[in-house]
Amino acid sequence: MAPTAGVVQLKPETLQAFAAYIREAEAAMELALRGEGAFLWSDADPERVRQLGQGKIVVQRWSGQEPVKVAMGLIHDWIGAVYIPETTAEATLAVVQNYDHHREIYAPEVIASALKKRDGDHFQVSLRLLKKKIITVVLETDHDVHYRCMGPGSWHCRSYSTRIAEVENAGSAKERALPPDTGYGFLWRLYSYWRFQDRNNGVYVECRAVSLTRDVPFGLGWVVEPIIQSLPKESLTHTLEATRQALRR
Repeated sequence: MAPTAGVVQLKPETLQAFAAYIREAEAAMELALRGEGAFLWSDADPERVRQLGQGKIVVQRWSGQEPVKVAMGLIHDWIGAVYIPETTAEATLAVVQNYDHHREIYAPEVIASALKKRDGDHFQVSLRLLKKKIITVVLETDHDVHYRCMGPGSWHCRSYSTRIAEVENAGSAKERALPPDTGYGFLWRLYSYWRFQDRNNGVYVECRAVSLTRDVPFGLGWVVEPIIQSLPKESLTHTLEATRQALRR
């Protein structure tokens, strides 16, 4: 894989395009948080509500059929939802905020986790992530996470990755972390936006995950595309299912 896909460097223009995308997305989110629209994405479609009531996890792209192409990169924007009966937003937050145990709750994708600092509803956490699709990539990641209470039984959460570094030879004596923004480029940025709301004797949990990856090199789509196209959806689905399972224990 190494000589096939090649090591790449995140370019300033790629990061600038991602930042512009995030600004536009967050401006739209803020309208809903201020009450100018439905708080939950699922409420905009009765079919989504029906599927959630049947116990399904609903995951789809935020818009369009493909990732957003930017200069030398791709932006992946996915939204997912799950309804968990007989629990509350408060209990769900206790699971999601239990960062020291994310390695157990969200295994096998999270293989190490630690809460570095907490100040009220503001958290700084570190996660070691395992991405496995054709090849295995281990990532050291740091995140800045902030929760906002939007009213009784309603919460919003914003999580920004602040550092993502690929790990060479993970688990061996030769292990070393590459400089951030250098490597195969399968995950350069990950911004996540959560909403929790008590309703119908349970809690609705939604997560919108916006990530930045490398683009697909010409002629190497068969190698790179399955990794960067499939993993965002699979990771989001797993996260929602693992949260549900943790609340059922």
